[in-house]
Amino acid sequence: MIRISTLLLVFLAMSSLSAQQISKTNSKTEKDKNVKNQDTVLKDKKEADNELQEIVVSASRKAEILDEVPSSVTLLSKKQIQQQLSISSNLSDILGASVPGLGFTTNRTQNLGQTLRGRRVLVMIDGIPQSTPLRDGAKDMRSLDPTVLDRVEVIKGATAIYGNGADGGLINYITKKANTDKTISGSTEVGTNFSLVKPKETAGFFVSQLFSGKVKKIDYVVSGRYEETGLYRDAKGRVLSPEYGMNDLKNYNAFAKIGYDINSNNRLEVMYNYFQSTQHTDYVAKAGVYGNFDSPTIGVKGQRPGEPEGTPYNHNASLSYIGKNIIGNTDVNATLYFQDYLTLINYSDFFENNGQPATQSKKLGFRLNLNTPYEFSSLISGNLTYGLDILSDITDTHLTDGRLVIPEMKMNNLAPYFQLKNMFGPDLVFKTGLRLENVNIDVPDYTTIGIRNYVNGTYVGGGIAVNGGALDFNALMFNAGLRYTKWSLFKPFVSFSQSFSVADLGLVLRAAKENTVSNTSIKAVTANNYEFGFSGSLDKLSYEGAVYYSTSKLGASYVYIDGNPQISRSPEKIYGFELSAKYRLFSKMDIGANYSFTEGKRELTDKKVYLGGDRINPPKITAYTIFRPLEDWSIFLQMISTTGRDRFQPVNGAYTYGTGPIKSFTAFNLSSSYTFKEKSTIRLGVENLFNKDYYTVISQWQSSNMNYVKENGTRLTISFAQAF
Repeated sequence: MIRISTLLLVFLAMSSLSAQQISKTNSKTEKDKNVKNQDTVLKDKKEADNELQEIVVSASRKAEILDEVPSSVTLLSKKQIQQQLSISSNLSDILGASVPGLGFTTNRTQNLGQTLRGRRVLVMIDGIPQSTPLRDGAKDMRSLDPTVLDRVEVIKGATAIYGNGADGGLINYITKKANTDKTISGSTEVGTNFSLVKPKETAGFFVSQLFSGKVKKIDYVVSGRYEETGLYRDAKGRVLSPEYGMNDLKNYNAFAKIGYDINSNNRLEVMYNYFQSTQHTDYVAKAGVYGNFDSPTIGVKGQRPGEPEGTPYNHNASLSYIGKNIIGNTDVNATLYFQDYLTLINYSDFFENNGQPATQSKKLGFRLNLNTPYEFSSLISGNLTYGLDILSDITDTHLTDGRLVIPEMKMNNLAPYFQLKNMFGPDLVFKTGLRLENVNIDVPDYTTIGIRNYVNGTYVGGGIAVNGGALDFNALMFNAGLRYTKWSLFKPFVSFSQSFSVADLGLVLRAAKENTVSNTSIKAVTANNYEFGFSGSLDKLSYEGAVYYSTSKLGASYVYIDGNPQISRSPEKIYGFELSAKYRLFSKMDIGANYSFTEGKRELTDKKVYLGGDRINPPKITAYTIFRPLEDWSIFLQMISTTGRDRFQPVNGAYTYGTGPIKSFTAFNLSSSYTFKEKSTIRLGVENLFNKDYYTVISQWQSSNMNYVKENGTRLTISFAQAF
């Protein structure tokens, strides 16, 4: 294990280097900082025709224009989020419909299989990790209500920027900022949604309130939202399965962000968000027949055992200090944060003597981020971003009756890092960086619980007394990228980046067959990501694309043995490409489309096999048009489609987990908004506009009777918002 003192020496060496660069910085650098280097501007930008001038923060942990980022990034603006929110309030739906390379929505409370370029994605709220890499519960995408979002930043490909869990990239939810133009402003919105196929019992409603403003040196934004979803029905009016279902949910979200400007260069900011989503239904699941199109799993009247399924609470809070020109021209951002999260899945006979599992995760972390600009000549300038991440993560899985499934894993993570961005003249951007991961996980003594063998109905693996111990993981991750921006028609980039993660340690411990933790097959996953991409614009056309190749010498794939999930470790290779374009037909109409393709294989001792559907999604095609018949009226029509994926043969006449063929489908969504009297807005959204009858992607690859669930039928959402 690398000693903490050694890591601190590395960090101090970085600081010393930056201090030397400060002495070389002159007044011209300060002027360039405010004019030439737009990446230090933190104020909101109005939507521009050239999307490459958008500001992105997550790619380098500092604000910079997207045009100078040598990697693939997708930004969702507040307006884009609202377009999707009028169709569905499920963040998994919103992201799945908007982000190329991200898997299809599951139409469930969990995002199992919704990978990014075939690998796990790290989800954050303002940089606070929501993912639980020690035990992946796949509920991190629905960690807050989308109404509190100002934007979403998606960084694709293995990334060394944020550490553990970002194998496929990261999703950073950026919460709203205060409106500082008024002492008090805000908005009120009420709405309802229901099925148009068979409306009975499907009606839901929501109400939200937001206040924002600035009083002297204090600015604030405070909001709350409550929603009940009602029943969800498929295209033929049948109630969808309640297991992990979006039906009959009660969702609460409370959000507050308060800032205090000490002076023009120093600021304090505190943020808190509370999210709860639990299911209160009178329906239970009735298993369908996998492969029979007319026999889906549905919901029927019945009493569900156990406590309400869902997320009883997710608390996130942070305290940040933002300082400009602290030492010379160095900017500082120091953030202390915590998360307390609990999620429950359904009561079942999976565990011996039945039970309802709950996963709890508590995180306490500190991020120190410094940025120092430098200039050697008029042709060579840039900035150095460096700092330290400290994280404590305590995660366990227990049954609601008190029995322990996965012991309380205590992870301590210390990671110094630096990122160098250098401009060679105005057009060539070079970025590189290192992150040194030092992870220690303590596991206490525990005894395993029996897990049901679905082949013969017996329980296996229970009663094994496992001696705990300490697990140490260390990794030095490297990234580098180059982008050339001279030609507006074609701006290419190349990049290489590495990632590190501990592959679902909890699942390994749950199924442990050894009596000592050190004997189990626990090893970290490291991935290398190679990418070539480009973007450009010509008159009314803008476009971008990327080709990527990702490898890991020891990947982690879920396999089911006798109906029980286990982790298989083997070399993996994943590759794919993404293309997207947008064109303004005329001043009142835009059209756009994107296509993403991912494929991957893992190497066994005697052959190579395709990765399953839980990792590799089928090709995704989305297209849209935005029509503005009036200045205050917009209409958004979206198509989501796939050509399907069929890579496996049935074994003894049956498909196993992850191998089920995915059939092609095409569905359409519609949203529209009209603003009158300047501050009154009516919004309307229609999900599955033409009532397409089809199965979700996850229900097809899971190859299970109980999980064979169809997508929503046509569902209408209508709301009224009043701003002030």
